[in-house]
Amino acid sequence: MNAVTGAFGYAGKYIARRLLQSGETVVTLTGRPLRANEFGPAVKAFPFRFDSPELMARSLAGVRVLYNTYWVRFSHGATTHANAVANTRALLRAAQIAGVERVVHISITNPDPQSPLPYFRGKALVEADIRNGGFSYAIIRPAVLFGVEDILINNIAYLLRKAPLFIIPGTGQYRLQPIYAEDLARIAVDAAHASGSVTIDAVGPEVFSFDELVRLIARNVRSRAALLHGPRGFALAATRVLGLMLRDVVLTRDELDGLMADLLVSRSAPTGTTSLSGWLAENANELGTSYASELRRHYFP
Repeated sequence: MNAVTGAFGYAGKYIARRLLQSGETVVTLTGRPLRANEFGPAVKAFPFRFDSPELMARSLAGVRVLYNTYWVRFSHGATTHANAVANTRALLRAAQIAGVERVVHISITNPDPQSPLPYFRGKALVEADIRNGGFSYAIIRPAVLFGVEDILINNIAYLLRKAPLFIIPGTGQYRLQPIYAEDLARIAVDAAHASGSVTIDAVGPEVFSFDELVRLIARNVRSRAALLHGPRGFALAATRVLGLMLRDVVLTRDELDGLMADLLVSRSAPTGTTSLSGWLAENANELGTSYASELRRHYFP
């Protein structure tokens, strides 16, 4: 049996779907167990019990492989990256109690325990806990995900469709290496059956500068927006104004710093096979037709 955290969300949904298609049994741990989902009764949902690893372990009874996609994109209210680290440690303790044999953990490219960016630092701390937890493990490090449920690519397309002006912070020459969510799921499921413990960068076959990415999306959605380069601070101020208008967090300072530091690209050979440019051409008519709210998806009913 397999447990997938967040099977009703984004990456977790692709992993759960792939497991079910191969005849596997799946349960999920989630912060929203009553959330509507495409799997119906095929995936039994249990709530996270980060306050009690012993109780959470009961939900993992009989589970051989735990696929962990749990994390937070940014701090919001009482939800912080420090809390995410503590919560993941509680989840790993529950897995130990339940006798889970293998952990497949979704991390991030270029984690660093000394990073000034809490997202990348927290991911590195969790990786260390997994390596020291007595599990057989596979640590999967994706860069930027793209797919039907994507937020970043979709919302860039949305702004390019709706706004007369799109500001590219700085030179726009910092890079990213997007991977298709289905490719990530394949890599994760294959890694669950690999021998020994492994760490794999999950990255697609194309590397883009941010400037190239924005222009590629603009061409595909036939945007008429003017594309201008602006100072980093001005771009952040503009996204804060957009956030107020959209009632969401569009981009954080830490996210931009991570992007501009080239942390979303890998030195390893590509492990994904689906090109973003091809996927954009196939999905351009739907991409960015509506805004995808991070706060609504994860924090509001």
